[in-house]
Amino acid sequence: MFDDDDLAAIREGREEWEDESLDPVLDGYGERSERFATVSNHEVDRLYTPEDVADLDYDEDLGFPGEPPYTRGVYPTMYRGRTWTMRQFAGFGTPSETNERFHYLIDEGQTGLSTAFDMPSLMGLDSDDPMSDGEVGREGVAVDTLRDMEIIFDGIDVSEVSTSFTINPSAPVIYAMYVAIADQQGVPREEIRGTLQNDMLKEFIAQKEWVVPPRPSLDIVVDTVEFAVEQTPKFKPISVSGYHIREAGSTAVQELAFTLADGLAYVEACEERGMDVDEFAPQLSFFFNSHNSIFEEVAKFRAGRRIWANLMAEWYGAEADASRAMKFHTQTAGQSLTAQQPLNNVVRVTIQALAGVLGGTQSLHTNSFDEALALPSEDAVRVALRTQQIIAEESGAADIVDPLGGSFAVEALTDEVEAEAMEYIREIREMGDGSMREGVLTGIDEGYFHREIQDSAYEYQERVEDGEEVVVGVNAYTVAEDTEPETLRVDEAVQERQRDRLAEVKADRDDEAVEDALAALDDAIENDENVMPAIVDAVEVYATMGEIMDRFETYHGSYRESIGVA
Repeated sequence: MFDDDDLAAIREGREEWEDESLDPVLDGYGERSERFATVSNHEVDRLYTPEDVADLDYDEDLGFPGEPPYTRGVYPTMYRGRTWTMRQFAGFGTPSETNERFHYLIDEGQTGLSTAFDMPSLMGLDSDDPMSDGEVGREGVAVDTLRDMEIIFDGIDVSEVSTSFTINPSAPVIYAMYVAIADQQGVPREEIRGTLQNDMLKEFIAQKEWVVPPRPSLDIVVDTVEFAVEQTPKFKPISVSGYHIREAGSTAVQELAFTLADGLAYVEACEERGMDVDEFAPQLSFFFNSHNSIFEEVAKFRAGRRIWANLMAEWYGAEADASRAMKFHTQTAGQSLTAQQPLNNVVRVTIQALAGVLGGTQSLHTNSFDEALALPSEDAVRVALRTQQIIAEESGAADIVDPLGGSFAVEALTDEVEAEAMEYIREIREMGDGSMREGVLTGIDEGYFHREIQDSAYEYQERVEDGEEVVVGVNAYTVAEDTEPETLRVDEAVQERQRDRLAEVKADRDDEAVEDALAALDDAIENDENVMPAIVDAVEVYATMGEIMDRFETYHGSYRESIGVA
C-alpha cells in the first residue's frame, strides 16, 4: 500500500522521532511497564506505522465489505442497514418462568431469543432421573418433553423470532422439538429461523459435556446438518463455538484456531456424507468470545473471516459467497467477570461488547453484571441489554463499516493473529495426515487440545497471582468491604413442579405410540440412517429427552476421556 520511497521516508522520520522526542521522555520518566501485552499475553508495540503493514495487499487481504475475503465484514452496509441481533441468553427454573422472561425481553426491545438449559437437559437426562437431583432448573430451563417447549413458546410466534439454543449432546432432541412447535403453529419448516449450538467437537475439547463417543457424536451432528438443508434452510444447525474454548483458558489465537479447525472438520464430515459444500456451508455459523483486550479481539474477528473465506475456497472448492462468509454470534467473556465489586462488570461488558461490534459480529449477548454470583436478575439483564442499545444508538460505532480498518495497529494485529492461527490449523491438519476431520479427532483422543488450553490457563493465572495481569477489584484497587447485589434465587420447589409435570405427560400420552417411535429410532441408529426424522416423530408423541438419548448411549456406549501424555 506504500511504495519503497514512502516507507524509507517513514522509517527515517520514525528514527528522528525516537531520537528527538521519544528517548528524552523515556530517559526522564520511563513507561509504566517494561512490557505491554494483551490478555492472551500477546506483546504489542508502542507504535505502529505503515512499515508494519508494508506487505498488505488491499484487494487480496482486505477488499470491501460484503466481498471476499470478508476481512471488513460480511455485508456491504453492515450496521447501517440494520444492527446486530441483540440476543440475551435466558432460561431458568420451569418452562413457565422462562416464558415470562422471554416475553419480558421482547417487550424491552430484544430482537432474538437465546435459550439456556439446565444441566440434566444438557446431558440428555429427564428431571426424574436420580442423576438430576438438585440440578433441575438451576442453571437454565428444564426441558423433558415437547410439553415443556410448548409452554416456553406460549404466545411467541416462531415465524417472527430467531431463536438460539445453547445445547450440545442432546441438541438434536431440542431441534426436533422446535420443528414440532413450528408444525403445531402452522409455520412452514422452511421459514423457521434460529441457531442450534450442536458443536460436539468443542465439547470434547473444552466444555466436557457428552453422551456418546466423539465419532458417533460427529455423525449425529452431520445428521442435523443434512436434515436442516432439506427441511429448515433458514435455521443454522451448528454454531461452531470458540466461546467455551476461551472460557476454559485458551488464548485468543487458540480460540480462533481450534474453532476454525472444528468448523473445517464439520465441512469434511458433511462432504464425506455426500453433501455439496455450497449446499450446506451457508448454514454453518460460529460463536466467539469477546474479552477485554479490545484491539486483539477486533483483530481476531477480522482474521477469522479472512482465514475462513480463503480456506473454504482453497481447500474445499467453495464457490458460493455465502459458503465463504463467516457469520458469527458473540458473547462477552463470562470468565472475566468478578464477584468482587460486581458493578465493575458493567464496564468490562461494555468494552467487550464494543469489541464485538467493531469486529463485525452478527449477533451479540452481553453478560449481566451479577453473573459471577448467580443467574442474572431482571435488573441486571436490563442493564446488559441497554448496554447493547446504547452502543447501537448513541456511540456511533454502528455508523461506519469496519471503523478500525486501516489502523496500522489493527491491521498488523490482524496479520499476526492470522499467521499464528494458521500455524495451529496446519499442525492439526498434519495430525490427521491431511484431514482436518481426523486431525481434530486425533487431537481429542491424544489430549492435544486439553494440554494447549491448560498451559495457557495456568500461565494466565500465574500472571494474575504475580500482579503482572491486573484485575481491578481482585488483585488491585480492592476494598475492605464489598457489596453484593440482590440476586435471582431459583425456587427450591422447581424440581418438584417439573417432575410432577413430567409424570402428568407420561400418564396422558399414548404409550404404544411412544414405543413404536422409539423402536423406529432404534432402527435408524442401527441401520446408519439419518436419525432426525425419527427423533421428530418421537418428540411429537411426547417421548422424553432421556428416553431418546438413552437409545444412542445403549447403541454407541458411553465415553471416558483419556488425556494423553505430552
